[in-house]
Amino acid sequence: MKKTILSIFSAIVLTVSVTTNAQEVEEQIIIENRVNDIKQQDKPYVILISADGFRYDYAEKHGAKNLMEFAKNGVKADAMYPSFPSVTFPNHYTIVTGLTPIHHGLVGNNMYDRETGERYSLGNRNAVINSKWYGGTPIWNLAEQNKMLAACYYWPGSEAPINGMFPTYSYKYSEKSPIDYRIQQVVNWLELPAEKRPHLITFYFPEVDHAGHSFGPDAKETKEAVHFVDESIKKLNDAVGKTGLKVNFVFVSDHGMTRIDNENPLKLPIKIDDSKVQVASNGSYVSLFVKNKNDIESIYKEIKATKNHTFDVYKTTNVPSKYHFDTKNDRYNRIGDIILIAHAPNYFSNNNAPKGSHGFYVKETPEMKATFMAWGPNFKKGKEINVFPNTEVYPMLAKLLGLPITEKIDGSNQLATKILVK
Repeated sequence: MKKTILSIFSAIVLTVSVTTNAQEVEEQIIIENRVNDIKQQDKPYVILISADGFRYDYAEKHGAKNLMEFAKNGVKADAMYPSFPSVTFPNHYTIVTGLTPIHHGLVGNNMYDRETGERYSLGNRNAVINSKWYGGTPIWNLAEQNKMLAACYYWPGSEAPINGMFPTYSYKYSEKSPIDYRIQQVVNWLELPAEKRPHLITFYFPEVDHAGHSFGPDAKETKEAVHFVDESIKKLNDAVGKTGLKVNFVFVSDHGMTRIDNENPLKLPIKIDDSKVQVASNGSYVSLFVKNKNDIESIYKEIKATKNHTFDVYKTTNVPSKYHFDTKNDRYNRIGDIILIAHAPNYFSNNNAPKGSHGFYVKETPEMKATFMAWGPNFKKGKEINVFPNTEVYPMLAKLLGLPITEKIDGSNQLATKILVK
């Protein structure tokens, strides 16, 4: 694997750009010798924006006046259903692959590979950039495969050579760059010559999620974070408008946010022998990987005997179908043998639980619902639509960009049919 990554990076030129804060340096990663095919140069331009943790009702609740105005002139969904578990990396990756977590392999922000003993977590950079964890074909790869250039100013998965490929332009994840600098970089990309100009750009905001976790969904700090995103989107929209290009904007979130009972975090109800069981916890759910299959039934019964209203426990061979989270469909063998699913506001944590969080099943915890808005020349005007699953975004983006999907996905063309101008 190391040789593969090194050979890929040998084709990469690292262009160092100094941010507006002279003490910070950010490296733009550019894959040289790529150009848009001539037949792609007249295709639409799309900026896919995620505001992490931007709950479906935050725009109205916290007064995001600019976003609401953009939505009036474009498309607004009542909400968007996140996939289970409604956590960050799985749902961001679902949005850009059209696959549910159990089908693309990112089944949590924290995962365990029982075959190798390796672990994946957001803070484990070696895992985050390792393509073994990512299935499917993200939208930036679909574009590049069809000789259409893409740029990722952050998106979960964009730093790994998925299918042996990176987007033409990208950045290593960082929260240090000022927003004005990031907006200017988007403008710089759009001002490149047509053959070098990306038609797909991803953009990411972490602020609302951070505030929701630290202070809860109703806090003034969360409202301030919503206003920051709202004002930044206005700046981005205005700056892009000055390029003279007809650009489409798609604004989404990965999940919502709910208040957590942080004073009484859930603990595992039985003592776990690490030599027999490995644990992967994601707060809203916990997976147990049992080394000896003969022990599964006894451990399951022991946990079930302790069960109360705060959580449910299942063997992963019989998880209710509503979760789309069972052994039969677990393509990468990552959900374990036994799963404990918390009921909000309860949350598994060995330490202090956050004041706000997510990860719960959306039909049982409506606060998990995410946001979807879109505006631009290829979207219908003043269109309001009902809630839909986030697996629909990928095929809509592919349709908008004129990119063929050749593999089986979990999404359909229903969203595209409803919101795109014919």
